Amino acid sequence: MSKFKKKANVKQDIPTSSMPDVVFMLLFFFMVTTQMRETNINVKQQLPEATMLKKLARKSLVAYMYIGEPKKTDEFGKEPKIQVNDVFIEPKDVIQWVNQEKAKLQEFERDQMTVSMKVDIDAKRGIIADVETELRKANARLLLYSTLQRRVEN
Repeated sequence: MSKFKKKANVKQDIPTSSMPDVVFMLLFFFMVTTQMRETNINVKQQLPEATMLKKLARKSLVAYMYIGEPKKTDEFGKEPKIQVNDVFIEPKDVIQWVNQEKAKLQEFERDQMTVSMKVDIDAKRGIIADVETELRKANARLLLYSTLQRRVEN
């Protein structure tokens, strides 16, 4: 006879009593930290393509401006419109908008603000030139034209 006996039926259950707490804690964390889309784009957007693209380092310093034909042409017509922060503005209102966007930033970041223009491929150059002139007057010198990346075939 041997001195040592094998223990039979050894169970190693994982305690699951705190599992719902962990799941709900993760759920609340993602609900609080997730950022929803800030603006609804009300203009048609077919962006041009480019081969040389550069990514931005800090997206918090970017103010977005959309230019294109309104999606609701029966209300707003077919002429290209400028949309910022869910509203349509005229070129003369660009300076006021830039000042409002700069006011949201820290004082030392205001000169680093970049205006990102997402312009429809069919938009006329006249409205773009008007916006560029107003941006110069507002001292918004960093301008970015958003595009899609073109695939280069060898």
